[in-house]
Amino acid sequence: MARTAPKVERLAEDGEAMTDALSTVLAAAEENGTVTWSDVSDDLTSGEWGRLIESGLLIDADGEGFVIDDPEGVREALEESDAAPSDDDEDSGWSKWDKLAGLGTLGLFAGYSMTSVRDVIAGGVIDIVLGPLNDMLPFYVVILVLAIITGTTSTILQDNLMDMSGMGDHQEKMEDLKERRKAAKERDDQEALDRLEEEQMELMTDQMGMFKQQFRPMVWIMLVNIPLFLWLYWIVFGAGVEASPVITLPIFGEVEAWRNGVVGPVQAWIVWYFLCSLSFTQIIRKALNVETTPTG
Repeated sequence: MARTAPKVERLAEDGEAMTDALSTVLAAAEENGTVTWSDVSDDLTSGEWGRLIESGLLIDADGEGFVIDDPEGVREALEESDAAPSDDDEDSGWSKWDKLAGLGTLGLFAGYSMTSVRDVIAGGVIDIVLGPLNDMLPFYVVILVLAIITGTTSTILQDNLMDMSGMGDHQEKMEDLKERRKAAKERDDQEALDRLEEEQMELMTDQMGMFKQQFRPMVWIMLVNIPLFLWLYWIVFGAGVEASPVITLPIFGEVEAWRNGVVGPVQAWIVWYFLCSLSFTQIIRKALNVETTPTG
């Protein structure tokens, strides 16, 4: 369902005709086991049939027709699409909850510049949970634990909110379009070039929608990560950190205090956090088999 829903959402963005076409094909496939173009040609256009195949929802059944990939997921996504308010997604593919998360993230950014906001969020709320952890463990271990938490939540959110297969399909279409344009230029086929120009404009529109979708998990990731990072900032500059006189960081060696600059003005605690976060995030992605690059 996690992979199927974004594909159905993209079809829904093309209009109600596409979701109706998907419903028709789903019903025919469930009734007959497989579905062919002749089974649904009275209800679908050839363009809609081709779009369903391109979306990856309709797949070849070894030459015996086509079947719906994840029919249960398609049915649930169609039901959610029918039940959702028409203004919930608009043209961005973002739900009202995504937009609220974005507003919350913007509000949290104020904590970096406003001490009063930082004291309320970090000192008044987050410290209730993380304060005991800081009392029990050395500060470098606390940073390590928070890096694992943020890496895990980021990976899970990316896996559930990003459809990398869609990006891979789009890249394949762009490459195919590039090859066809090159061939049309070589044979000086202006009519074909005009058609390809229109197709390219449609793909560019789809690409803008995908960029919005790719940014969608970022607001949720920041909504989780910013409060934790604010707490670290509050501890280092507000509550104070009990640390050994000399801190030894991988690669950078000994540092006298967590506030000292290590890479130019970038301080030791930030460098240590990002070293831990980058390392463990890669381990978590491998362990959970999460793809963060486009796949076909």
